[in-house]
Amino acid sequence: MKAVATKTDPGNFFEDFKLGQRLVHATPRTVTAGDVALYTALYGPRFSLFSSDEFARGCGLVSAPVDPLIAFHVVFGKTVPDISLNAVANLGYAEGRFLAPVFPGDTLSAVSDVIGLKENSNRKTGVVYVRTTGSNQRGEAVLSYVRWVMVRKRDETAELAEQTVPTLSTAVAPADLSLPPSLDFSGYDWALAGAPHAFEDYGIGEKIDHVDGMAVEEAEHQMATRLWQNTAKVHFNQFERARDPSGRRLVYGGVVISTAKALSFNGLQNAGLILAINGGRHVAPFFAGGTVFAWSEVLDKADLGGAGALRLRLVATKDAPCAEFPDKGGEGVYDSSVILDFDYWAAVPKRG
Repeated sequence: MKAVATKTDPGNFFEDFKLGQRLVHATPRTVTAGDVALYTALYGPRFSLFSSDEFARGCGLVSAPVDPLIAFHVVFGKTVPDISLNAVANLGYAEGRFLAPVFPGDTLSAVSDVIGLKENSNRKTGVVYVRTTGSNQRGEAVLSYVRWVMVRKRDETAELAEQTVPTLSTAVAPADLSLPPSLDFSGYDWALAGAPHAFEDYGIGEKIDHVDGMAVEEAEHQMATRLWQNTAKVHFNQFERARDPSGRRLVYGGVVISTAKALSFNGLQNAGLILAINGGRHVAPFFAGGTVFAWSEVLDKADLGGAGALRLRLVATKDAPCAEFPDKGGEGVYDSSVILDFDYWAAVPKRG
C-alpha cells in the first residue's frame, strides 16, 4: 500500500525558517465582549477607558475599546503554531506599535515576516526573529511588533544557508506614536478614572511601587493560554513537560505582562492606553502558585498634543513585594525575584 503523508502539523523547527519568509497565520479571530469579560476575570484590570462605554464616549470614542493587550494576545496566539510551537522560550519584544483601537466585533488576522535567524552554539536550538502585523477586517493594521524566540532544531546537523541578527530600535520615537483619531481627554473625569494624577505630575526617574500582589493559579494560566489559542507545548502539555528538569508547565509570558499591567493601576490609574512596546524580556520562568508584584519607573515623557505620553519601565517579580524596587545589580545581573522587564509608552491625560 502506498504511504500517505500525514495530515497533522508538527510545527516549524529552526531549520524550517528562511530569511525573508512570510508566514500567513491561520484562524482569524473575532474579538467579543466575552473575551473582555474573561480578560477581566483572569487579570483584574480596572482602567476606566476599557471598562465603561460611557467613560470612553466621554473621551471621544464610540464605545470602550478593548485593552490593547487583548489585541496583542489575540495576534500573538495566531502566530504560535507557525513560529513557536517548538519553542524553548520566548525571549523578547521590540518596536511594538499599537496603530488603531480594537473594539468588540472586530476580526483580527496576522502575518509575520522572518527578519533574523541565529543558530545557538549548542546546535540544538536557534533564535528566530519575526515582525508580526495584526490587521482588522477592513485590512487596517492595528498593531505591529518584533519578537524573538528560541526554537528547537529537528536535525542538529542541519545547516542554514543564511543567518543574521537584525538591528532593532531601543525605543519607538514619540513621533511614531499613534493616538486614536477621535480621542479627546479635554473632559476627562478624574474621579471616575480613580486618581487625579495627570501627565504633568510624573517626573522622569520617578519610581512607583504598585503595592499589590496577585497569585497566578494553575487553572488561570491554562485558561489564558487556551483563550488566546496559544498552542505552545511548554504551556499546556504536562506529559511533555514532565521530561523537563522543572517538571512543570511554564506560565505564558503574556500572563505575567497582563498581570503586572493590571497591578500598575495603583499609581498609574490614568495610563491604561498602551501606545507602543519599546522592549521586553522574560527574565526568568514563572510557574503557577507564585505571586506577581510590580513596580514602574518613568523613563521619558513626550507631549503628543491631545495627550501626554509616558515611557514606562514595568518590572514584575515573583513572591517579592517591591518597596525596595528589586532590579539589576551593579554588574547588570537581575535580582533573583525579577521575572519581567517591560518597556512601553502609554497615553496619559494632561491637566490642561
